[in-house]
Amino acid sequence: MAKVFCDFRLLLLVAAVVFIYIQMRLFATQSKYADRLAVAIEAENQCTSHKRSLIDQISSQQGRIVALEGKDLRRLIDKVQVPVAAVVIMACNRADYLERTINSVLKYQRPISSRYPVFVSQDGSNSDVKSKALSYDELSYMQHLDFESVKTERPGELIAYYKIASHYKWALDQLFYKHNFSRVIILEDDMEIAPDFFDYFEAMATLLDKDKSIMAVSSWNDNGQKQFVHDPYELYRSDFFPGLGWMLARSTWDELSPKWPKAYWDDWLRLKENHKGRQFIRPEVCRTYNFGEHGSSLGQFFKQYLEPIKLNEVQVDWKSMELSYLFEDKYATHFANNIKKAKPVSGSDIIQKAQSIDGDVRIKYKDQWDFENIAQKFGIFQEWKDGVPRTAYKGVVVFRYQTTRRIFLVGPESLKLLQIEDF
Repeated sequence: MAKVFCDFRLLLLVAAVVFIYIQMRLFATQSKYADRLAVAIEAENQCTSHKRSLIDQISSQQGRIVALEGKDLRRLIDKVQVPVAAVVIMACNRADYLERTINSVLKYQRPISSRYPVFVSQDGSNSDVKSKALSYDELSYMQHLDFESVKTERPGELIAYYKIASHYKWALDQLFYKHNFSRVIILEDDMEIAPDFFDYFEAMATLLDKDKSIMAVSSWNDNGQKQFVHDPYELYRSDFFPGLGWMLARSTWDELSPKWPKAYWDDWLRLKENHKGRQFIRPEVCRTYNFGEHGSSLGQFFKQYLEPIKLNEVQVDWKSMELSYLFEDKYATHFANNIKKAKPVSGSDIIQKAQSIDGDVRIKYKDQWDFENIAQKFGIFQEWKDGVPRTAYKGVVVFRYQTTRRIFLVGPESLKLLQIEDF
């Protein structure tokens, strides 16, 4: 009996030892997993903290992006945009003029350089002009060398006009066909531009693309002298090609290039057989200023017509402007409504009568001679080309006179073309 009791106690002792061992192992395992759990929780807390930090950084960067203004934001957008148009400055042998023009262009082009790449195209080998163009890293240089002798079609003609036409064709072929631009803005080496020059042409590019009745867009108004303009927001359609800072689309150049004239390319564009009823957009207040008193035209009309030109100084936000009135299907009605509101004036004392009227004035002319006589009295351009007065639309020439008053010189067929009753 005592032996059995002793064995029982021994078994209890063994069981106790085993129990204690198991408890110790369980405790050790729990401690091990508790440590791992603590590490995992700490890692998760660190991950959560890192995520929050990243979110804060992203929010901060978004705030910075939203806060970007003006030039900085435009530069970021600039990097991914297709050019609106190439800008080419046509040059020959006037290095001092070229420098003034380049500096004026780059002043407003630098912040948007990728949208308006600038080229200088030189006709001939004048070393001063070439050196001046190559001194600017922001533009590309092209050189047109034509050593063939020029034969004029009429005695006494200036060879320069033939060389200019040849240079224009070569330069535009290069830009449209070699460099593959869809639009080109053409400047000459004696021009300064307005602050909103590039914004203006960007807005006009949409019109040029959508309305095939627009042959080109110009920044020039032949009657843009200070005394004849007032509103920097006003735009017109014209049957007369203005030139002097203008934008052309490749589709139109495809048509013009094969038949480009040997000389007098600008007057050639003004022929009805070439513009084929298409029109041109022009501003009331010029976006270019021509300072070239000395050049191929030998200063023709400079003092009277070019020097007094008003260059726009207002930074117009063209992107926010409603410009649909310029489309062909709307413009005739828009223009006719303005003429209808003008008070008719006639007689030999039209200047005095116009001055006595507060609002707009309408004056009819009978023919070219009559128009030239009236134009001379007011001091505007008298010139016609192929039956069209400078700046005219449907035979109507409009300009401001002394105040905000507009003078409409109305041709013999103008009211009929504009569907206005003659009263």
